Amino acid sequence: MSIFVAQPERRSLVGRTWAALAAAWGVLLGVLPHVLHHVGPLAGAALLAGAGGTALFAVIGLAASIPFLLRLRRRFRTWVAPAFALVVFAAMFTFSSLVIAPAITGRDNGSTPAPALEQPGGHASHHAK
Repeated sequence: MSIFVAQPERRSLVGRTWAALAAAWGVLLGVLPHVLHHVGPLAGAALLAGAGGTALFAVIGLAASIPFLLRLRRRFRTWVAPAFALVVFAAMFTFSSLVIAPAITGRDNGSTPAPALEQPGGHASHHAK
C-alpha cells in the first residue's frame, strides 16, 4: 500500500482553453435571454415591443437553453433536473417581463397618454380657434 495519493492528470492547454470557452459560452447563454428581453424597449421597434417581442425572446431563450438542459439530463440521469430548470427559467422570465420591464420603461401606472392633438404644443395648438 502506497502512502502517496495519485494526483489527477492536469488538463492540457487545449483542454483548459476548451473548458474556459465552454464556461464563457454557458455564461453568455445564461445572460442572453434577459439581455435580449430588454432590446424591445431600447430599440423601440414594434416587432420587438409588447407581447409579441416577449414571446419571441422567450422562445429564443428556450432554444438557447437546450444544450444546458441536455447536459443536466446526462448529469443527473433524470428529466427532473431539466424540468426544474425550465420552471425556474419560466418564473424568472415572467417576473422580468411583468415586474422589472414595466418598472424600467414606466408602463406600470396603467394610464394612457393623451392623444397628440390634446397635448400642449401638439398639432391643434397652432390652429386658430
